[in-house]
Amino acid sequence: MDEELTADLWSELGAAVERNLLDERRRPAEGLPSSFRVDALASATIALAALAIAELWSRRTEKPARAVRVDRRLAAAAFRCERLLKPQGWILPDRFDPIIGDYAAKDGWIRLHTNYRHHRDAAIRVLGVAPERTAVTEAVRRWDAVELESAIVAAGGCAAALRTREEWRRHPQGAAVAAEPLVAWEGRFDSRIPRISPQAPLAGIRVLDLTRVIAGPVGSRYLAAHGAEVLRIDPPRLEEMTGLLPETTLGKRCAALDLGEAAGRQSFERLVCGADVLMHGYRPGALEALGYSDERLRSLNPALAIVCHDAYGWTGPWARRRGFDSLVQMSSGIAHPKSHGVPTPLPAQALDHGTGYLLAAAACRALTEGRARSRLSLARTARLLADLGESPSACPELGDAAELFERNQTAWGPVLQVRCAAAIDGFEPRWAFPAGPTGQHEARWQ
Repeated sequence: MDEELTADLWSELGAAVERNLLDERRRPAEGLPSSFRVDALASATIALAALAIAELWSRRTEKPARAVRVDRRLAAAAFRCERLLKPQGWILPDRFDPIIGDYAAKDGWIRLHTNYRHHRDAAIRVLGVAPERTAVTEAVRRWDAVELESAIVAAGGCAAALRTREEWRRHPQGAAVAAEPLVAWEGRFDSRIPRISPQAPLAGIRVLDLTRVIAGPVGSRYLAAHGAEVLRIDPPRLEEMTGLLPETTLGKRCAALDLGEAAGRQSFERLVCGADVLMHGYRPGALEALGYSDERLRSLNPALAIVCHDAYGWTGPWARRRGFDSLVQMSSGIAHPKSHGVPTPLPAQALDHGTGYLLAAAACRALTEGRARSRLSLARTARLLADLGESPSACPELGDAAELFERNQTAWGPVLQVRCAAAIDGFEPRWAFPAGPTGQHEARWQ
């Protein structure tokens, strides 16, 4: 099934895969126990990213495409990499705020996402209680789940009521997402990627990374592992989940720019002029509000491939809604237990990781084919997962085999972390920069 899914997804990206170029190690499914085919999603999306990189490398060198190998067990581990990270001799900061989680409402369940201070403050203002879990639990019980969801979202926070898959299909946003393609392509440009013989598939390709949390950073990190120069830009003093950074900044340089100041805008525009890919996770209209519409970016760099993603899709009433993987799982019915009981999330942030590898694939296909803009969403990836049907059998938990890990250095100390998933014949993925805090480098191309 994994090979068929990969071929189907590859065709959605506008190409046909030659079966002899894809070799999936046929181990039994392992590591992602779920009623959904998370294992297939992991293998297929990672294979897709590797195939797109191999295709672009072939185009650049004018040589036949090299074969791609995918180990299903390693793919499963890659989807859980931030959970499997093992600091050596130091302690990783907690990735979660004490208030974040699922709560029983008067008529169902709701998830509050409070990892960012302003999202937590919005939820607390609506509930009118102290930021303490017991008080929040008692307050949520007095609300209907959907009413509380709406109130928190209106206050600038993030929350999602638990829905069934059927309820999501009937919901206006669920219907809008169902009508969207997995990857929406818009416009064309003349690709300027030189046809050279690089030592790495993506050597010389510059990626301006405006993404945060997991999905976008996973995609840009995968490009960095294959030789791309990735420069991550964050606003100064913006809160970030430090516990994720040892994974999500690996292989990148990280700078800070204030786009509200003239100097920051000038630096940003110089970076845009020198980039091949701009990857961002802004909601519809957010980047435009900063003065950087597609038209403005294209005027700065006519050969720029813009690759973007959001949470709830690009059409429909929730297109501008803030969201995260766990919230989309609740909204779309993925987390619904099918019977009475607590919500049942996936065994990984699979919507994040799956979308991340799809972003990497879309970026490479955009450069290969001269596609000006590609749009993806966590909600559309959730639809893809749901459409795969139920898993035929329960798979065991992932073991702790040493072969899954490699030792790397970070700014905080050494770690054991999951190896880069998938391999292209003749190339060993490698990281040019150790993981570190945001804003530590100069905002310039090397």
